[in-house]
Amino acid sequence: MSIISTENLSKVYGSGATTVTALEKINLKVNSGQFVAVMGPSGCGKSTLLHLIGGLDKPTEGDIKIEGVSITQMPDDQLTELRRRKIGFVFQFFNLIPVMTAVENAALPVTLDGIKPADAYKRATKWLERFELGDRLSSRPDQLSGGQQQRVAIARALVADPTLILADEPTGNVDTRSGDEIAGLLRDVSKQYDRTVIMVTHDPRIAAYADRIVFLKDGKVVDETLLDRKNHGAAAVTRMIKEIGD
Repeated sequence: MSIISTENLSKVYGSGATTVTALEKINLKVNSGQFVAVMGPSGCGKSTLLHLIGGLDKPTEGDIKIEGVSITQMPDDQLTELRRRKIGFVFQFFNLIPVMTAVENAALPVTLDGIKPADAYKRATKWLERFELGDRLSSRPDQLSGGQQQRVAIARALVADPTLILADEPTGNVDTRSGDEIAGLLRDVSKQYDRTVIMVTHDPRIAAYADRIVFLKDGKVVDETLLDRKNHGAAAVTRMIKEIGD
């Protein structure tokens, strides 16, 4: 079953001589529980695609459906509710609240949604313990490593039990070892917890953790590849990127 589908999805910024086409007629389907990496050169439309799917921006043309429901013309209040309950976001720079503890940060989405703090902290603690942060519940972001902060951010993205996780360069602000841990964690989120994950990355090593890679160039899908863990490591993904670029 496709949890995400786009039809002729386009996004144009500016007008006249300053017009920039960020995306052009993207037709994409993502199945439930799939881990998809979106790759391509800088400026190819990767983050724009993620923002449109997440309802953070509106397309110029085309349609986006989440679980069969179009979000393109959805009123703002309904779109806000959908983002809060159906979609979890993970960003490159963590976006944690500095004065809050790990459990308070992770619980924030459901706290804002009206869940009692005790219940919200219970949910957050469950995810933090799964991510080996059970002993850091009371730590503030400045007391955590970059990799630990990103795990808190992923726990925050999952605390409302969304069906879809959107991750924009989630390993871009951590070291290599932590990056591999984060990519492996997102794969576990997809496979063990049956969430659909769409991840933007420029790193072939990180993309190799996915089930499928969608390559963008000049705002268009130029290639899609299904991966298997035996034959598609970072080196194979790097070769594919070079072949597509050529």
